[in-house]
Amino acid sequence: MTNETAPARPSTADGESASARPTTDDVMGVLRGVIDPELGTDIVELGMARGAVVNDDGLVEVTVALTTSGCPLRAQIQREVRSRVGGLPGVEKVKIHWSELTQEEKTAAMAKARFNVAQNAPDTAVPATTKVVMVASGKGGVGKSTVTVNLAAELARRGMRVGVMDADIWGYSVPRMLGVEGRLAGAEDEKKIVPMEKAVGDGTLEVVSMGFLVDREETALMWRGLILNRAVQHFLEDVRWGQVDYLLIDMPPGTGDVQMGIAKMLPQAEMVVVTTPARSAQKVAARVASMGRSNYLRIAGVIENMSAFVAPDGEVYEVFGQGGGQELADDLGVPLLGQVPIDGSVATGSDEGAPVVLDLTTGPAADAFRAITDRLVEEVPPVDMAGCTARIFEAAEEALAKLDLAAS
Repeated sequence: MTNETAPARPSTADGESASARPTTDDVMGVLRGVIDPELGTDIVELGMARGAVVNDDGLVEVTVALTTSGCPLRAQIQREVRSRVGGLPGVEKVKIHWSELTQEEKTAAMAKARFNVAQNAPDTAVPATTKVVMVASGKGGVGKSTVTVNLAAELARRGMRVGVMDADIWGYSVPRMLGVEGRLAGAEDEKKIVPMEKAVGDGTLEVVSMGFLVDREETALMWRGLILNRAVQHFLEDVRWGQVDYLLIDMPPGTGDVQMGIAKMLPQAEMVVVTTPARSAQKVAARVASMGRSNYLRIAGVIENMSAFVAPDGEVYEVFGQGGGQELADDLGVPLLGQVPIDGSVATGSDEGAPVVLDLTTGPAADAFRAITDRLVEEVPPVDMAGCTARIFEAAEEALAKLDLAAS
């Protein structure tokens, strides 16, 4: 079948040697983050990822076998393979060779998927069709939570169902910033925690946070490693997440146990890194991106927050310096999704539980968040399940089985 080559990534640093290229195992490792949304299993386990070749010039060739050449999910799988493999350090181009599973291989793939569903409890309760975006930062105070709630609110305003998981266990702030109150409770018909819901525009937010489990917002949680990890594990395994289009995770700052634990539980996740224009913040933010890539996560892009203050007369004041976001994006070889200016309405909206992006009057920060949401949807598009080949194939299998039974 026709080979398709991804556009060249930004050139690697001068003097980079062939030893900096990824290995075949590295490539196959990131391909385990490409989940077939219908079958809920990665393309390596399903036998769809045939293999990979890493060339000395930075070209990586990947062979992918589809259930049929006309698979409606081909475009999504192609995008996932390109972005994840292309995100590995040292990769300049990605070429995909397409092939097709044989009838026996299709049957084996469906059997593997059915077995996983029937015998193995899923690692998380997050639906396979959900696009997971970790909003991360190298340090606190750069506005990571503000970015999370505004992106989530804007996605919901556009009619999507959006999950928001406040994984910043110590510094939980999402409930106040979204204006959601209450206590988490269990579902009557199953042993699952029900998220707090809030209608936004034509969509819905499903929110989970430690803030819904404490009596007072000022309560300090003096927890360490294992307990923190267990709390986050509960949020991923024991919450009844609905069929959310996106799950945005407000990560704790830095690169500790919680961050690495979430990365291992959600290999299909994408990461957005938040920084400020200051060079010091940019260098620290690079560490969280390095942690993500070490766990085979794709870095979807960089957001520069508090980029500048624009006075009413139009004068621009670069309070925290300039260029940090673009420099970080260039270093990582990922897009700069946008720059959010300093705007007093952002803090006011966060304090009042009304994200500034929902203010339909014009404002520099609200406009920036809307533009960033546009870019995010381009980089991490929602899953379209219409006409999925796996469903068609499974229906055909069942029909054939009934014919065989009738004939016998």
